[in-house]
Amino acid sequence: MGLSNEQIQQRLTEKFGDQLSAFSEPYGMLTFEAPKELNLKVLQFLYDDEELKFRFLTDLQAVHYPGDQGRELAVVYHLHNLVDNVRIRFKVFTDIRQPDVFTATKLFATANWMERETYDFFGVNFLGHPNLKRILNVDEMDYFPLRKEFPLEDQTRIDKDDEMFGRGGSIA
Repeated sequence: MGLSNEQIQQRLTEKFGDQLSAFSEPYGMLTFEAPKELNLKVLQFLYDDEELKFRFLTDLQAVHYPGDQGRELAVVYHLHNLVDNVRIRFKVFTDIRQPDVFTATKLFATANWMERETYDFFGVNFLGHPNLKRILNVDEMDYFPLRKEFPLEDQTRIDKDDEMFGRGGSIA
Protein backbone atom coordinates (compact mmCIF):
# COMPACT_ATOMS: atom_id res chain seq x y z
CA MET A 1 0.00 0.00 0.00
CA GLY A 2 1.30 3.48 -0.92
CA LEU A 3 1.94 6.48 1.21
CA SER A 4 -1.18 8.58 1.87
CA ASN A 5 -1.56 12.28 2.62
CA GLU A 6 -2.96 11.35 6.04
CA GLN A 7 0.18 9.34 6.87
CA ILE A 8 2.44 12.19 5.75
CA GLN A 9 0.50 14.74 7.81
CA GLN A 10 0.57 12.45 10.84
CA ARG A 11 4.38 11.97 10.63
CA LEU A 12 4.88 15.73 10.25
CA THR A 13 2.57 16.47 13.19
CA GLU A 14 4.35 13.89 15.36
CA LYS A 15 7.69 15.55 14.61
CA PHE A 16 6.78 19.26 14.55
CA GLY A 17 3.50 19.47 16.46
CA ASP A 18 1.56 22.67 15.94
CA GLN A 19 4.55 24.47 14.36
CA LEU A 20 3.19 23.40 10.97
CA SER A 21 -0.14 24.78 9.83
CA ALA A 22 -2.60 25.31 6.99
CA PHE A 23 -2.78 21.66 5.95
CA SER A 24 -4.93 21.27 2.84
CA GLU A 25 -5.16 19.06 -0.25
CA PRO A 26 -5.75 21.17 -3.35
CA TYR A 27 -6.13 18.81 -6.31
CA GLY A 28 -5.10 15.93 -4.01
CA MET A 29 -1.63 17.33 -3.22
CA LEU A 30 -0.86 17.71 0.48
CA THR A 31 0.07 21.33 1.14
CA PHE A 32 1.15 22.97 4.39
CA GLU A 33 3.02 25.93 5.87
CA ALA A 34 6.08 26.05 8.10
CA PRO A 35 7.79 28.99 9.79
CA LYS A 36 10.70 30.14 7.63
CA GLU A 37 13.13 29.34 10.45
CA LEU A 38 12.15 25.66 10.14
CA ASN A 39 12.43 25.26 6.36
CA LEU A 40 15.68 23.25 6.53
CA LYS A 41 14.53 21.11 9.46
CA VAL A 42 11.31 20.23 7.63
CA LEU A 43 13.17 19.51 4.37
CA GLN A 44 15.75 17.36 6.18
CA PHE A 45 13.05 15.41 8.03
CA LEU A 46 11.09 14.79 4.83
CA TYR A 47 14.31 13.61 3.17
CA ASP A 48 15.67 11.40 5.98
CA ASP A 49 12.49 9.78 7.30
CA GLU A 50 12.41 6.17 6.09
CA GLU A 51 8.64 6.20 5.72
CA LEU A 52 8.41 9.54 3.88
CA LYS A 53 11.49 9.52 1.56
CA PHE A 54 10.93 12.90 -0.14
CA ARG A 55 14.33 12.98 -1.81
CA PHE A 56 13.62 14.86 -5.02
CA LEU A 57 13.09 18.62 -5.15
CA THR A 58 10.81 19.05 -8.15
CA ASP A 59 10.47 22.81 -7.95
CA LEU A 60 11.18 25.83 -5.79
CA GLN A 61 9.73 29.26 -6.51
CA ALA A 62 8.19 32.29 -4.87
CA VAL A 63 4.83 34.04 -4.90
CA HIS A 64 4.26 37.70 -4.04
CA TYR A 65 1.19 38.47 -1.93
CA PRO A 66 1.35 42.29 -1.65
CA GLY A 67 -1.72 42.53 0.59
CA ASP A 68 -0.47 40.08 3.24
CA GLN A 69 1.43 42.38 5.63
CA GLY A 70 4.57 40.71 7.04
CA ARG A 71 4.04 37.63 4.82
CA GLU A 72 4.35 39.22 1.41
CA LEU A 73 6.68 36.61 -0.09
CA ALA A 74 6.10 32.86 -0.01
CA VAL A 75 8.82 30.40 -0.94
CA VAL A 76 7.11 27.27 -2.23
CA TYR A 77 8.80 23.85 -2.28
CA HIS A 78 7.47 20.93 -4.35
CA LEU A 79 8.90 17.59 -3.24
CA HIS A 80 8.52 14.13 -4.72
CA ASN A 81 8.79 10.69 -3.15
CA LEU A 82 9.88 8.67 -6.19
CA VAL A 83 9.40 5.30 -4.47
CA ASP A 84 5.69 5.79 -3.71
CA ASN A 85 5.16 8.40 -6.44
CA VAL A 86 3.74 10.99 -4.03
CA ARG A 87 4.17 14.75 -4.29
CA ILE A 88 3.77 17.41 -1.60
CA ARG A 89 4.01 21.18 -1.41
CA PHE A 90 5.07 23.30 1.50
CA LYS A 91 5.39 27.02 1.91
CA VAL A 92 7.34 29.40 4.09
CA PHE A 93 6.39 33.06 4.27
CA THR A 94 8.68 36.02 4.83
CA ASP A 95 8.45 39.77 5.20
CA ILE A 96 9.34 41.60 1.98
CA ARG A 97 11.52 44.07 3.93
CA GLN A 98 13.76 41.23 5.13
CA PRO A 99 13.23 38.33 2.70
CA ASP A 100 15.78 35.96 4.26
CA VAL A 101 15.27 32.19 3.96
CA PHE A 102 17.89 29.48 4.56
CA THR A 103 19.28 27.85 1.43
CA ALA A 104 18.46 24.22 0.61
CA THR A 105 21.53 23.73 -1.60
CA LYS A 106 23.32 21.47 0.89
CA LEU A 107 20.43 19.01 0.78
CA PHE A 108 19.36 19.37 -2.86
CA ALA A 109 21.90 20.32 -5.54
CA THR A 110 18.99 21.30 -7.79
CA ALA A 111 18.07 24.07 -5.35
CA ASN A 112 21.10 26.06 -6.51
CA TRP A 113 19.69 27.24 -9.83
CA MET A 114 16.10 27.46 -8.55
CA GLU A 115 17.11 29.66 -5.61
CA ARG A 116 19.15 31.91 -7.90
CA GLU A 117 16.15 32.29 -10.22
CA THR A 118 13.85 33.00 -7.25
CA TYR A 119 16.30 35.61 -5.98
CA ASP A 120 16.57 37.13 -9.46
CA PHE A 121 12.83 37.55 -9.97
CA PHE A 122 11.46 37.99 -6.42
CA GLY A 123 14.41 39.16 -4.29
CA VAL A 124 14.36 36.29 -1.80
CA ASN A 125 17.76 36.24 -0.06
CA PHE A 126 18.77 32.59 0.45
CA LEU A 127 21.14 32.65 3.42
CA GLY A 128 24.17 30.40 2.93
CA HIS A 129 23.73 30.03 -0.83
CA PRO A 130 27.15 29.44 -2.45
CA ASN A 131 26.65 31.87 -5.37
CA LEU A 132 23.51 33.95 -4.96
CA LYS A 133 23.53 36.38 -7.87
CA ARG A 134 21.31 37.17 -10.82
CA ILE A 135 21.05 34.35 -13.30
CA LEU A 136 18.67 35.55 -16.06
CA ASN A 137 18.36 39.32 -15.63
CA VAL A 138 21.15 41.87 -16.02
CA ASP A 139 23.25 42.61 -12.95
CA GLU A 140 22.40 46.32 -13.16
CA MET A 141 18.69 45.68 -12.61
CA ASP A 142 17.71 47.29 -9.30
CA TYR A 143 14.25 45.74 -8.94
CA PHE A 144 12.67 42.28 -8.96
CA PRO A 145 10.36 41.98 -11.98
CA LEU A 146 7.90 39.35 -10.73
CA ARG A 147 6.89 41.28 -7.65
CA LYS A 148 3.47 42.85 -8.01
CA GLU A 149 4.77 46.36 -7.45
CA PHE A 150 4.05 47.85 -10.86
CA PRO A 151 0.81 48.35 -12.80
CA LEU A 152 0.26 45.86 -15.61
CA GLU A 153 -0.26 48.61 -18.14
CA ASP A 154 0.09 52.37 -18.31
CA GLN A 155 -3.45 53.76 -18.21
CA THR A 156 -2.32 57.12 -19.61
CA ARG A 157 -1.13 55.74 -22.95
CA ILE A 158 -2.67 57.40 -25.97
CA ASP A 159 -0.88 55.39 -28.66
CA LYS A 160 -3.20 52.40 -28.49
CA ASP A 161 -6.86 51.94 -29.21
CA ASP A 162 -8.66 49.55 -26.85
CA GLU A 163 -11.15 48.71 -29.59
CA MET A 164 -8.30 47.05 -31.50
CA PHE A 165 -7.84 44.64 -28.58
CA GLY A 166 -11.51 43.80 -28.08
CA ARG A 167 -11.89 46.10 -25.08
CA GLY A 168 -14.56 48.75 -25.31
CA GLY A 169 -16.48 50.03 -28.26
CA SER A 170 -18.88 48.05 -30.37
CA ILE A 171 -18.38 45.64 -33.19
CA ALA A 172 -20.28 46.59 -36.35
